[in-house]
Amino acid sequence: MSNPPLAPSCSMNRRTLLNTFGMGLGGFALNEMLCKEVQAVNGNGALQHVHHAPKAKRVIYLFQAGGPSQLDLFDNKPTLVKRTGQQLPESVRGGQRLTGMSGNQSSLPLVGSPFTFSQHGESGATLSELLPHTAAIADRLCFVKAMYTESINHGPGVCFMQSGSQIPGRPSIGAWLDYGLGSITNELPSFVVLITKKKGGQPLQSHLWGSGFLPSRHQAVRFRSGSDPVLYINNPPGISSDNRRLMLDGLRRLHEHQFSGTPDNEITERIAHYEMAYRMQASVPDVTDLSDEPKHVLERYGSDATDAGSFAANCLLARRLAERGVRFIQLYHQGWDHHGGLRGGLKKQCKETDQPAAALVQDLADRGMLDDTLVIWGGEFGRTNYCQGLYKPGADFGRDHHPRCFTSWMAGGGIRPGISWGKTCEYGYNIDGEGVHIHDFHATLLHLLGIDHERLTYKFQGRRYRLTDVHGHVVKEILA
Repeated sequence: MSNPPLAPSCSMNRRTLLNTFGMGLGGFALNEMLCKEVQAVNGNGALQHVHHAPKAKRVIYLFQAGGPSQLDLFDNKPTLVKRTGQQLPESVRGGQRLTGMSGNQSSLPLVGSPFTFSQHGESGATLSELLPHTAAIADRLCFVKAMYTESINHGPGVCFMQSGSQIPGRPSIGAWLDYGLGSITNELPSFVVLITKKKGGQPLQSHLWGSGFLPSRHQAVRFRSGSDPVLYINNPPGISSDNRRLMLDGLRRLHEHQFSGTPDNEITERIAHYEMAYRMQASVPDVTDLSDEPKHVLERYGSDATDAGSFAANCLLARRLAERGVRFIQLYHQGWDHHGGLRGGLKKQCKETDQPAAALVQDLADRGMLDDTLVIWGGEFGRTNYCQGLYKPGADFGRDHHPRCFTSWMAGGGIRPGISWGKTCEYGYNIDGEGVHIHDFHATLLHLLGIDHERLTYKFQGRRYRLTDVHGHVVKEILA
């Protein structure tokens, strides 16, 4: 397997340097300048330089697993309220395939949102009554109401959103960024995953934050709640920090001696993991200790902010990780799959997520970090405008999966604030005009980080792969 050339190494020996450049002492000067330039731009990433000036340095992705109902949160449709109980017109459905959960229904009754909507801020963004805290920062947000995907079930849908492929095995977004841009800090991983504790729903598997065919060092490190936020970094009983340091030094010397300048990649990757674990013994307790957070900050995130593993605590931890140089921080919050009991289910989900997500955006802004931090909120697809199962006036109901249109919001990091971009038809079933495909979303994300999505590639099994496969374009209309 041959890989694209990496950034020039600053550990080049004298003879190799002179043979390579053939310019005598001038070669030393050139090598020094190249090393400084590469390190200043992207640390230890494979890209020698970013493709254009980046707007964002880091990303915090608040992924809402299960498919939040855009029709009950962001995309107000009075027509649905007026026509509740009527059948979905075939001219609107257009023969779209349905899931097995509603495909065998004898009827598809439309159902409007039971929640009230109102406009907020100077931008006039329309939001549901369930999102008062998000409404308060509406002028900082860009609502993308024309997202769409091909995936109609959770497994492929979440995988598609996280890796650009519906089939597991491709590198995740964070892995691509770590590969291309490298680390900002040596004390913490470049890619961290946080999952809200005690949440049910579709399972979240490690391939969603894996490195795929990229070297394993680019996969995420998962932080957990409890006394050991990162598994296996603490020394076992009887092993001191000094002893562990001696072991790692000895392992490295043995590796270098055995392969005489041509190290085995797998062993090198394993040693890199060991070294990061050693450094995290000091950095992880520091970043996860919230005792230095002022009371007003904790109150801003909500009553769960000190409950390790809650969504509120994870949002606060995400800000602390971003401050310390973690480039990509992925939060997962399950529980949005409301095939039934939508009224109560949505209220519960929004109570858990609305205040912390808004607090994170405002906290970053107050600290001067929002301008170069991209914050993303959204799920893998949306929900249908019709009722799953029988519709009974006044009774609770559910909505099925809907890939044709859904809403995400973004903030900071070069995103144009205070706008709602894209729209759906009056039934909230189809996109009216231009849409944003998953590949377009990924291309725009990479663009904000200074990367041309067509030029960050990795050769695997004879083909060059990229996050956006062979598709995608930057959505310039939402850029600041």
